[in-house]
Amino acid sequence: MNSLAGRPSRLCTAIALALLAGTGGALADQPTPWQARFQEAATGIMHEITWFEHYTLWFIIPITLLVLALLGWCMFRYSEKRNPIPSRTSHNTTIEVIWTVGPVLILLALAVPSFALLTSQYTPPEEPALTIKATANQWNWDYEYQVGETFSFNSALLPDNARADAGKEDRGRYPRLLAVDNEVVVPVNTTVRLLVTASDVIHAFALPAFGLKTDAVPGRINETWFKAQKEGMYYGQCSELCGQDHAYMPIAIHVVPQADYEQWVARAATDVPGANRALQAKIDSETNVADAGN
Repeated sequence: MNSLAGRPSRLCTAIALALLAGTGGALADQPTPWQARFQEAATGIMHEITWFEHYTLWFIIPITLLVLALLGWCMFRYSEKRNPIPSRTSHNTTIEVIWTVGPVLILLALAVPSFALLTSQYTPPEEPALTIKATANQWNWDYEYQVGETFSFNSALLPDNARADAGKEDRGRYPRLLAVDNEVVVPVNTTVRLLVTASDVIHAFALPAFGLKTDAVPGRINETWFKAQKEGMYYGQCSELCGQDHAYMPIAIHVVPQADYEQWVARAATDVPGANRALQAKIDSETNVADAGN
């Protein structure tokens, strides 16, 4: 059953990648003003979600227009002025067959790819190479890296008055109300298992560019996964109302090359802030060199 369900899923991914490959443009790794569409996909699952959203619009828009047209026609043609003697027709077999069979076929056309997408969301393509546990608190996140030498750190909203000390004054890269003091760092093209829970009330871990969203429930661990295909900084937020500072509980995941991740994790085991500063300095220097070359 899984193999059959995976075929539409792989087809969705292939079509989405083909469509998106020709669009070009910079990676949309954070929300932008007046944004009406999804952020640019950074994982295979988000490619599938984007494809499915486009696919459903081919049904939603025509159905909406048809219903509006029928309502307008009925109001015009069968108003009391134009139709003073109401029809006594009790049924019409042809119409009843159409409005029964039509919706069934439409629902089937929507159900098959939606179940395939759901299967993909719960089925990692390979055994995860890294496991991270995210524990939600009011109003920050604790992350535990379950690697050879387990270590953990807290990640909270970066106040504006702390930007200079953190070296994060560039609001294009570190947006206000989304930048954090300590980002989650993961290697690119690596399957990551994410264990999500909470210490107090219900929260939710959501990262739009990854197509990732799962509840953080006290006393329960929810498991999900992601495989980032592009390097960069990605932002999300808690998406379950959790108290007065719910809007100030961002999530930041930094996707880096495997070599940079290995250097970071080796130092982070004993010094997370120092590991972050070293990684940030390395990436900033590479960016400056690239800019100078242009």
